[in-house]
Amino acid sequence: MATVTLTTANFDEVTSKDGIVLVDFWASWCGPCVRFAPTYERSSEKHPEITFGKVDTEAEQMLAAKFDIRSIPTIMAIRDGVVVFAQPGALPESSLENLIEKVQDLDMAEVREQMAAHRKGAHAETAEAAPAKTAEEPAKEEAAAGRS
Repeated sequence: MATVTLTTANFDEVTSKDGIVLVDFWASWCGPCVRFAPTYERSSEKHPEITFGKVDTEAEQMLAAKFDIRSIPTIMAIRDGVVVFAQPGALPESSLENLIEKVQDLDMAEVREQMAAHRKGAHAETAEAAPAKTAEEPAKEEAAAGRS
């Protein structure tokens, strides 16, 4: 399968579907990106069940910013609408194949459970960092400001 050009207009539609989508964030002026392109294309031909997308970071600066792409190439793996891997750097063919294998082997129910637990933990940390004011605190603040 040939690679798909991903843009702001089609990115969410393509990546939110069930299955695996690999995304190559690249630019034409980037030497490592240009050298990685044939490896990525060969892999797309070996795995027709996977969508291989390419984001030209020069043309799609909003997408690059949305995913905080600071170095290219950056490879991202999305499975069933969930980003499960993102790493800058061109991968050798064997590493790209290994990544594909690992993404295929993921237990997505477990991934979603871990994400939910992480969100719950992050929410609890936020609540601890900013405790709610007690009934006495506004009065203390007014007294400190000389309003009592």
